[in-house]
Amino acid sequence: MDLPVGENPVAQAIAEALINGFDKHYRLFRESSRLGKERFDRAEWTAQQRAVRDRIQFYDDRVNECVQLLRDDYQADLLDHNTWQQAKLLYIGLLTNHKQPELAETFFNSVSCKILHRTYFHNDFIFVRPAISTEYLESDPPAYRCYYPNQSSLEACFCQLFMDFGWSSPFANLERDVGCVMEMTRRHLGEWPEPEPNFQIQVLDSAFYRNKAAYVIGKVVNGFQVHPFVVPVLHNGRGRLVLDAMLLDPGLITILFSLSRAYFMVDMEVPSAYVQFLQSIMPHKAQSELYTMLGLAKQGKTLFYRDLIHHLRHSQDQFVVAPGIRGLVMLVFTLPSFPYVFKVIKDVFAPPKEVDHETVKAKYLLVKRHDRVGRMADTLEFSDVALPKARFSPELEEELRRECPSLVEEEPDTLVIKHCYIERRMEPLNLYLDRAEGERRAQAVREYGNAIRELAYANIFPGDMLWKNFGVTRYGRVVFYDYDEIEYLTECNFRRIPEAPTPELELSGEVWYPISRTDVFPEEFDTFLLSDPEIRAVFLEYHGDLLEPEFWQQTQEKIRAGHIEDFFPYPQNYRFVNIFGGSGAGAREPVVRRVAVS
Repeated sequence: MDLPVGENPVAQAIAEALINGFDKHYRLFRESSRLGKERFDRAEWTAQQRAVRDRIQFYDDRVNECVQLLRDDYQADLLDHNTWQQAKLLYIGLLTNHKQPELAETFFNSVSCKILHRTYFHNDFIFVRPAISTEYLESDPPAYRCYYPNQSSLEACFCQLFMDFGWSSPFANLERDVGCVMEMTRRHLGEWPEPEPNFQIQVLDSAFYRNKAAYVIGKVVNGFQVHPFVVPVLHNGRGRLVLDAMLLDPGLITILFSLSRAYFMVDMEVPSAYVQFLQSIMPHKAQSELYTMLGLAKQGKTLFYRDLIHHLRHSQDQFVVAPGIRGLVMLVFTLPSFPYVFKVIKDVFAPPKEVDHETVKAKYLLVKRHDRVGRMADTLEFSDVALPKARFSPELEEELRRECPSLVEEEPDTLVIKHCYIERRMEPLNLYLDRAEGERRAQAVREYGNAIRELAYANIFPGDMLWKNFGVTRYGRVVFYDYDEIEYLTECNFRRIPEAPTPELELSGEVWYPISRTDVFPEEFDTFLLSDPEIRAVFLEYHGDLLEPEFWQQTQEKIRAGHIEDFFPYPQNYRFVNIFGGSGAGAREPVVRRVAVS
């Protein structure tokens, strides 16, 4: 766009209104994130969950405010092309020296796309490509702190870096816990390497807060070797802090940032610096997912869409109907070379489904705002997704016309999906069980039960628990992804099927007892889910209590009493308390071995 910028006070006013709207949004977002530290210090877990949920709405609220302002004050819907182009150029000028330019560009897009017609969605009017570089942006204080063990002992450096987070709660025994950190690091490395001149520990300035934990994220640099690490910090129940684990395996660190978990609370002046640091220790993790997990979901969507368009330009395969049993509510399709699925709500739902479009959307929003505890897939919600028509298989194109005609708009070379959800592709659990054998099959069944159990602890009842509604991740974790019948656990009524008054009624197949919409009979799960004897045996061994109403009723009682379960996004056998002994967090014996590097 080579448009000269002349005197256009309306364009200038629009640019300033947009940057002011974004700055207000990020100020509120950052304040909520900063308070994550105070809520952690005070062990206010319910308030922390509520803040994560409420923060999701901040962005849309500010966008809608800005749209209304531009329409009321400048009749934005009636402005000519020249004014909008000048507004974008002037806006770019306002991003010079801005600390969050990439987020501000996305905010500009969000507002503009609510006002402009889709034909304007190209780089002359919105930021299809980024205009401002985010490399080497400086923050105050810097995004990460450095510690130099060559100037003191490695153990002393680790003690100092934890103290520097400034938590008001004292540590139960920091020296002992750092001893555990040293021992786990030694086991991971095999032997301590010779320190190089550049030997240092780099740690992100803000801890990452989620659930009941604060995560310290950093890396040890020694010569050309880089060792990423994450240390979860917990309360021990007695008002003291303990280091719970030392995660050094890149796979385990990546799982912390799974989209099946709640977003982190992180205080960042320059979010791009945090993302660049995280990508240096997780090079295979897409920036779009890292921004999303930092609570910046709209930026995650922007980068995801850019990645999709880039991929389409460099691939040739077609969108096809996703493998597996067809859903009654969603039409699901995928691009085999791209690791995501696209879910479109059907116009008409086949029996026995009794929900409508708005109910389905409400269920997906519930999941987005709820703690997903590693067991529910997060989704990116898109409107007006324009995709090249030639990339759709004839079968998929026909199915879209037949099942979702109200949500598909056809243009000569483009299919526009008016509304869809996009999520990471997983192998449906029913297909996985069909091909898995032995221990792999048994482990999947155990994982399936674990998923149902942990969702219950998080106050979620899946509703439809058929195997096809769960997927298996690349790490073998079972995740739920079909949300049209999801309910809060506390809104369900778990009952035992009453005895039939006569043998004839019991044998008739007819229901002899009244049933309300919220009634659930766990013993029926056996009939619908466990027809395979091998699967049934494994499930009953590990999760037989899920077939009894008492499990569900007791879980409801704990939730109503305000209990929040502990969810560890890393294996239990990595916790110091399970490695070095003790009866609870903070009860470990001291690790006496000292490590000094001089």
